[in-house]
Amino acid sequence: MSEDHTLLPLRMRAIVEAARKLPPIAVAVVDAAEAHVLAGAHEAPQAGLLEPVLIGRRADIGRVWAEQGFGTDIYPVIEAESDADAAQSGVQQVLDGRATALMKGSIHTDVLMHPVLAHLRTARRASHIFVVELASYPKLLLITDAAINIAPDLMTKAAIVQNAVDLARLLGTERPKVAALSAVEEINPAIVSTIDAACLSKMAERGQIRHAIVDGPLAFDNAISEDAARTKNIHSEVAGDVDILLVPDLISGNILAKDLEYLAAATMAGIVVGMRVPVILPSRSDPPAARLISAAIAVLLHHRWTD
Repeated sequence: MSEDHTLLPLRMRAIVEAARKLPPIAVAVVDAAEAHVLAGAHEAPQAGLLEPVLIGRRADIGRVWAEQGFGTDIYPVIEAESDADAAQSGVQQVLDGRATALMKGSIHTDVLMHPVLAHLRTARRASHIFVVELASYPKLLLITDAAINIAPDLMTKAAIVQNAVDLARLLGTERPKVAALSAVEEINPAIVSTIDAACLSKMAERGQIRHAIVDGPLAFDNAISEDAARTKNIHSEVAGDVDILLVPDLISGNILAKDLEYLAAATMAGIVVGMRVPVILPSRSDPPAARLISAAIAVLLHHRWTD
């Protein structure tokens, strides 16, 4: 039943292999009674990444396990009668020191994140990052924020960028190139995201965003394609060599990421950073591989993340 992680795309496989060299971490799987969730929760321990505790209705978890061909006592189960109870129980596992990461199961993101944001905040801004591998692009691509910050203002975007830059550096890119996206590549006062993008670019030049090259506003085609930028007479260190795409808002980020996954066969992982522990936050419909890679990133974050 377990997938071979060596079949993952090259760069994602490297992430998993790096994480496997570190001790596994304890993870609370919140609302675990779903086939994809349990398959992913089983895959990561088999790869030596996680030690899961499953939270949800014990009978439902047992039924899904049986449908997957496993016994019901593989991992500890904590009974929770509702999604809200499961989320609170997962947070309590962290507060009690029994879990060092959370994994989203079949629960809605807002239900999970309500107690997480209430009890596990740090001085950092919480933000979500998709890590994406595409056959058509020569390196990993990070997309942020597509799940937590709905309509971020300028300073929130700066914090979101810094989180993504720090993750990119953790994954091996010393000075990531960030494209602050908008619908157009020229500053237009009627389009707030163009002004924010220009400010972020200057903030990076002045050291308010560390260890990164930021350019914007850039439309998606200018950011991802040097040829498209050249055609529009845009001279940019970022265009065609981007590492991080900062989207204007959650809606555009969510659409972009899912477009890449379903129309461009992207391999995706999703993680929330900035909390006391990593929060593995794939889509509920994502395959086990997405949870495996997200788990590997959580292991790297737990062992190596520093402010």
